[in-house]
Amino acid sequence: MVQPIANADSPVPHTHVPERMIDDRPREACGVFGIWAPELDVAVETFYGIHTLQHRGQESAGICTTDGRRLSVKTGMGLVAQVFDEQSAAELEGIAAIGHTRYSTTGASRFRNAQPILLEDPVTSEAVAIAHNGNVVNAAQVRAELTEAGEVFETSTDTEVLAKYLLRQGEGQDDEDELWESRFTALMHHIEVAYSLVLLTPGRLMAARDPYGVRPLCIGRVGGRYVVASESCALDQLGAEFLRDVRPGELITIDESGLRSYQAVVPAQPAGCVFEHIYFARPDSILDGQAAWHSRSQLGVELAREHPADADVVIGVPDSATAHAIGYSSETGIPYSEGLVKNRYVGRTFISPDQRLRDLGAHLKYNPMPSVLAGRRVVVVDDTIVRGTTTPRIVKLLREAGAAEIHMRIAAPPIRHPCHFGVDMATRQELIAARQSVEEIRQHLGADSLGYLSLDGLQRALDLGKPTCLACFTGNYPVSVQTDFEIDTLTVPLVTAPVPTSTNGNGPSNGNGPSNGNGSGGNGTRRGARSDETMVALAPERR
Repeated sequence: MVQPIANADSPVPHTHVPERMIDDRPREACGVFGIWAPELDVAVETFYGIHTLQHRGQESAGICTTDGRRLSVKTGMGLVAQVFDEQSAAELEGIAAIGHTRYSTTGASRFRNAQPILLEDPVTSEAVAIAHNGNVVNAAQVRAELTEAGEVFETSTDTEVLAKYLLRQGEGQDDEDELWESRFTALMHHIEVAYSLVLLTPGRLMAARDPYGVRPLCIGRVGGRYVVASESCALDQLGAEFLRDVRPGELITIDESGLRSYQAVVPAQPAGCVFEHIYFARPDSILDGQAAWHSRSQLGVELAREHPADADVVIGVPDSATAHAIGYSSETGIPYSEGLVKNRYVGRTFISPDQRLRDLGAHLKYNPMPSVLAGRRVVVVDDTIVRGTTTPRIVKLLREAGAAEIHMRIAAPPIRHPCHFGVDMATRQELIAARQSVEEIRQHLGADSLGYLSLDGLQRALDLGKPTCLACFTGNYPVSVQTDFEIDTLTVPLVTAPVPTSTNGNGPSNGNGPSNGNGSGGNGTRRGARSDETMVALAPERR
């Protein structure tokens, strides 16, 4: 089904967001890492671990070690290599360590919010360090409860909310294993999503994943010792063997006795973030048993089946859409080539561009290759369009390089709803697909045609055998979410949006996605939602 032609005289809204001038993609929240290995230099191992996870956050980094008696921590603003080098990392001696690299979704980008954060355990009087990836959806409510109970907060992060709630639990437990098991059971009952976290005490390393498994976390082994990380690529960097993912609702404890698993709560229906497969995870990471690169290539294959194009060359928007473009090319037989060269470091500087450079927009990050593009019909594959601020600039670059036709193909459905679980995407008002039809978006981009992958095509391509969180496409979240949440405060009133009720009366459902309670996914389209059939638009002269 083709969208109606938009009125050429009607202005197409264009939201200019200065901080998205260079790149409009969603931003991941954080990467976490932990290792117990007395025989190794754990701080240096952790340095390389979080360096491998740098793509998950570039605002701050930190490492905390234990020597068996006390904790030592160093954090700083910037990239991992700006905060540490091998020498400074080696000064953090110990038998175990945790590390963190951060992109803020809750709590501003400032030094006091860098992780790991250090607290005192009121039960054992020991120091405790914690680092987490995700976004706690009821953080404001829990923070208010804790403040009323007398807690004082030093940061604006939901990580501190998690930590202080956790440490208030388990009074009266004499056995340390039972203490932490009871604490995590209480935490997971009261705070359902979204977190994958690592925690360090003088005598143990712990890792846990929320009951829905929204954010990834895996376990590896190196030299008979254990490692945990947000992604398996961090294990590969250290020569560690990938063992398995941490299960939703599971607590992993690692100490001198080895590794122990405790299922703190019964897992909910799985709701792993689908964007880990589409964009976030490094291509060489293993997610749900398959390489992210393979998943992205299959998304490109499905996209080609749904939205073929008469074209001479296929290019991807580097680097994240490269695998999608290769999959599209393999399915259509249209040759793949690099048509855009990416400056991978332009977003890594603290020097703000002046107005002249700001006006160049996407030219700061991408440079087109006229030898590939001039006079040719070009399929441009990208993973997402969020606000629609960057893609028009890319299309303009390709036109200026001589492309005869530009056919945009997006390897995901339209993003119409914000993420509340640890992805910095946008507010709903800023999402272009929440405000405009596919045809209106095509006009806004200046492309000759535009095709989005359908929700069914997405699920066929991933073929995970279990539900994922599709809320950014469908608006149906696995749990109730706060809809008005300020980025630098956790003291706003809690506002919740009800989860839609399934038609079978068994609980909330999001169609093909996860549900909470006893509901199960179905194949129906949510009432009031746009149909997945309306995913392609052609310029008038191309119809």
